[in-house]
Amino acid sequence: MGNRTPLAATLAANSISTAGTSLTLIGVPWFVLETTGSAGRAGVVAFCATLPIVVAALIGGPAIDRFGRRRTAVASDAVCAAAIAAIPLLHLAGALDFWMLCALMALNGFAHTPGNTARYVLIPDLAEHAGTTLARAAGLFDAVSRGARMVGAALAGLLIAFVGAETVLLLDAATFGLSALLIAAGVRGVRAAEPRKAEAPVSLRAYGTELREGYAHVLGNRLLLAVVVMVMFMNGTDQGWNAVLLPVHAESELSGAPAIGLLTALFGAGGLTGALLYGAVGHRFSRRAVFTVCVVLCGAPRFLVAAVTGTTLPLAVTMLLGGVAGGVLNPILTTVIYERVPDRLRSRVSGALTAGCEFAMPVGGLAAGLLVEGAGATGALLAMGGVYFLATLSPLVFPSWRTLDDAPGAVQEAAGPEPVPSEPAQAPAPVSSSGPSRPTPGP
Repeated sequence: MGNRTPLAATLAANSISTAGTSLTLIGVPWFVLETTGSAGRAGVVAFCATLPIVVAALIGGPAIDRFGRRRTAVASDAVCAAAIAAIPLLHLAGALDFWMLCALMALNGFAHTPGNTARYVLIPDLAEHAGTTLARAAGLFDAVSRGARMVGAALAGLLIAFVGAETVLLLDAATFGLSALLIAAGVRGVRAAEPRKAEAPVSLRAYGTELREGYAHVLGNRLLLAVVVMVMFMNGTDQGWNAVLLPVHAESELSGAPAIGLLTALFGAGGLTGALLYGAVGHRFSRRAVFTVCVVLCGAPRFLVAAVTGTTLPLAVTMLLGGVAGGVLNPILTTVIYERVPDRLRSRVSGALTAGCEFAMPVGGLAAGLLVEGAGATGALLAMGGVYFLATLSPLVFPSWRTLDDAPGAVQEAAGPEPVPSEPAQAPAPVSSSGPSRPTPGP
């Protein structure tokens, strides 16, 4: 029997951090709309919050291994706690200018990505340390993340209504602090969590070589590249939905923040259900067939329903069913990525995947804000939903998706020689981000 404490601590920390991120996901756009009344400014804040995520993912993979995954996760959560707490505190003191809000959200986004990646990258090693299977540990990681996202979203909607967005942001800061303490105290004695001895002296040239290894692996595997391109468009439009379109729709047509919390929680509940269903019976079906159907159903319908209706019930049903479809996607993609990425490359390949999958997120939030102000909420919903729908047709159009059911060895051979590896890296499970940083479809 292995030591399960590090795995349990990481799962607990990730669930607390994810719940807190859900508070930010709802609390910050609502805070901006309340204090400025501008969808355009909400889009600007979303841009400032997500651009650093992409930058951190682009350059951060090798740094996580050099600094140590446990240290990275702790430092990341500590910085995020300080950045988020500063927003309501400065506002209550009457000292929060708009540029400060943008800067603090940028700092939060930049710091959040390495910690998120570090926790995810540790799962295979923590599973071995605990004496459990990778499939079980990865399933638990996804399930607790989805459950935490659901609970956090529901709490955010209610808390904003009763105590205000400022208090919600302070609570979010506390969740980051608790997550840091859990990782610092619980993830000990795991060799993979500690700093790795560099194969070459620290230099820009060596660091650049390590970065290129991650990107070369993604570019050399056509399926991974197809996943990145599709998820990039999905995450971009999802960011527009989360940061601008849903808050604007809820404010004008629904019951405000409680409706956002309800709808986001329903999507999370559906996602958890879908993940559990796939874990129970998914192995009986073709990965490609299941993925192709579910990816079309998971996201685009909610844009259309929000555009043509002004009541909560139709959108709630759509979000729940879309969540079930979306919940199937990450287990498939997680498995495929773990199969196709060597352990020693996992951290830097993960950075490359995250950077690619989230590349369009800054533009998505900004574009949604500008579309609302230029074409109205309905026009913005239809435009963003159209982009989402076209992106999800990718598995039907591009031949590389046919390898989704292939054995990993065959796929890697077809992709050509593997790039020279360096150190462990991560592969995020791609598809929409409910919270910053990891691809996973849906809000």
